[in-house]
Amino acid sequence: MTSALLKITVAGLALMAAGAATAAAPDARKAHEGMIVLDTHFDTPANLGRPEWNIMDRHVEATDGDQVDLPRMIDGGVDGGFFAIFTASGPRTSEGDRAARDFAIRRGVQIREMIAKHADTFSLAITADDAEAAVKQGKRFVFLSMENGYPFERDISLMSAFRSLGVTMMSPVHTKNNDLADSSTDKPEWNGLSPAGKAYVAEANRLGILIDLSHASDAVVRQTVALSKAPIILSHSGMRGVFDHPRNIPDAEAKLIAEKGGVIQINAFNAYMIATPKIPEREAALKELMAGFMSRANMSAQERRDLIARRKEIDARWPVPQATFDDLMKHILHAIKLVGIDHIGISGDFDGGGGIEGFRDITDFPKVTAALLKAGYKAEDIAGLWGGNALRVLRAAQVGAEPGTVPAIPFTN
Repeated sequence: MTSALLKITVAGLALMAAGAATAAAPDARKAHEGMIVLDTHFDTPANLGRPEWNIMDRHVEATDGDQVDLPRMIDGGVDGGFFAIFTASGPRTSEGDRAARDFAIRRGVQIREMIAKHADTFSLAITADDAEAAVKQGKRFVFLSMENGYPFERDISLMSAFRSLGVTMMSPVHTKNNDLADSSTDKPEWNGLSPAGKAYVAEANRLGILIDLSHASDAVVRQTVALSKAPIILSHSGMRGVFDHPRNIPDAEAKLIAEKGGVIQINAFNAYMIATPKIPEREAALKELMAGFMSRANMSAQERRDLIARRKEIDARWPVPQATFDDLMKHILHAIKLVGIDHIGISGDFDGGGGIEGFRDITDFPKVTAALLKAGYKAEDIAGLWGGNALRVLRAAQVGAEPGTVPAIPFTN
């Protein structure tokens, strides 16, 4: 198929999918409910320390800014996901590393405490079998993941400690380079993986940890695919063949990931999907706004609502283009055509900046199922996209682990 014909085909399928951008049809909803539906990157743990915030309560994205909670998991037919221990990049010093380590431990404990507090509703998952068992029991499963290797960049042995806490997936880097690897949004420092980064790959393979390369540079992707004995995942990325942004994966690297058995989870982050020009006045207003509030972790519910309201005022005064559900489908369909639906999944990057017009929170997940069914894809293939593919690569990572390193469900104190 020629490049021009491929573009026409993808565009045509995207238009077919547009009709599903409203509510999912009844038959599509029934199909969706029969699938194991997961998201590989929830930033929701950042809310766990907030006063008054409870994952059991319904929140409203338009006023609260929150996109994931139990009532909306039910509404969206979402069975579970990977709850991220996100650690922001900081000083690459002994003090900075200790602070990052301690922060990550506290966040991991918060996730475990949330599961323990609501044990009738949520279930910790270490393996793909755990996730499937939780669904059969009528529970939502929770995997723990780490976004950014900063907490263990100078002490790879800490990976084992986080593994014992229940972490099943780890990424080496975030928006800034660290001692492990180059970021996709920073200048090259290591030209890919550092020596410590190569040790991270080997240790992840030994421990049965799924390697996540969202935010990593193209060179890191190529080198890790070559070094790793197990498939890798991009937990929340887009396709550079649709929109040229360094956070999106190029077609060539996407093919390498798929050839190794890996999976690319397509995200819904506005700036990674369409051009969003910087407006100096807008940037200054946003900076001033955030300076007037405490950190997200300490905001009361009212402070959070005030922040969202003022953010909307800035958006109205200095608007920027907004990606739509159709843009999301273009990324998904391009990826499917490029590497096959067995190597594709979805993550909204919700509670971490994700969310676009027509795909604002997890209640919108059934729209993707409806769009793909309308475009001619089979329910069993869509089921792979929603969860089967991610669980497959997790199994592959754990099968190759050193015996005894994949923990049984650990106790929660």
